[in-house]
Amino acid sequence: MGNACCCIQVDQSNVAITEKWGKFDEVMEPGCHCLPWPLGYQIAGHLSLRLQQLDVKCETKTKDNVFVNVVASIQYRAIANKASDAFYKLSNTRNQIQAYVFDENELEPSTFSVIRGSVPKLLLDDAFEQKNDIAKAVEEELEKAMSAYGYEIVQTLIVDIEPDKHVKHAMNEINAAARMRVATNEKAEAEKILQIKRAEGEAESKYLSGLGIARQRQAIVDGLRDSVLGFSVNVPGTTAKDVMDMVLVTQYFDTMKEIGASSKSSAVFIPHGPGAVRDVAAQIRDGLLQGSATN
Repeated sequence: MGNACCCIQVDQSNVAITEKWGKFDEVMEPGCHCLPWPLGYQIAGHLSLRLQQLDVKCETKTKDNVFVNVVASIQYRAIANKASDAFYKLSNTRNQIQAYVFDENELEPSTFSVIRGSVPKLLLDDAFEQKNDIAKAVEEELEKAMSAYGYEIVQTLIVDIEPDKHVKHAMNEINAAARMRVATNEKAEAEKILQIKRAEGEAESKYLSGLGIARQRQAIVDGLRDSVLGFSVNVPGTTAKDVMDMVLVTQYFDTMKEIGASSKSSAVFIPHGPGAVRDVAAQIRDGLLQGSATN
C-alpha cells in the first residue's frame, strides 16, 4: 500500500474510507493517493461498489394456512456518493436486507418484513400467480429502507415458492384429478358423437333399405300387373285370378328350387301340394284386398 511513503492504492470498483484521529475524513476514489499517516490519517476500511447478490429463504404461511418456503434473490450495491453511510451505518448489510425481507427489522422491531406482510394475505394459488407483484413490493420497500444506509436495490426476484411436500403431493393429485375429469368429459363427448353418427348411419341405412324394399315390391307389383295384362290379351277367356294363380305356382316352385339348390339352407317344413298353393294364393289375395280397402 505504500504506507511507508504515505501513499496508498485503491483498486477499481472500490473506495477507501479515511479517518483523521478516528473521525471520518473523506472517501478516496480508485487510484493512488497520498495519506500522511503521521498527521493522524488512516484507512478505516474499503468498500466495494460491485453488484452483489443475496439469496434468502424463509418459511411463512399463506391465507389458507399452508406453510411455504419463499426463496428470494436480491441484487444490491453501495452508492458511490453515499459510501460513508454504507460503511458506517450498517455493520452487516446482508443480515439487514434479510431482516427487511423476511424477519422483523433489527433497527425497527415493530416493522414486519415485506414477505411476511404480503404472503399471509394471499391464498396459495394466488401467491404463485403474484410472485412478480410480491417481488416488486419487496424491491420498493427495500429501496426505501436501504437508501438511507447508502445502498441501492438493483433487482429483486422471488425465485420460488415451495409448499410442504405433502401439500405439493396433494396439489399434484388435484391437478391430475382435474385433468382426468377433463379427459373423461372429452372421451364422453367423443363417444356421444360416435353414437350419434352411428345412429344417423343406421337411420340412413334403414331408410335406404326401406326405399329399396319399396321399390322392389313396386317392381314386383308392376311385373305381375304386366304379366296379367299380357296373358289376358294373348290367351282369351282367362281371368286375372287364373293368371295370378299361375304366377304364384311358378313363384312357389322357383322358391322350392332355390331352397333345394342351396347347400347351406336349413330344413324348412311347409305343406306341399296344389291345395297348399291354393291356400297361399287365397292369403295373398285377401291381403291385397284388405290393403286396397284400407287405402
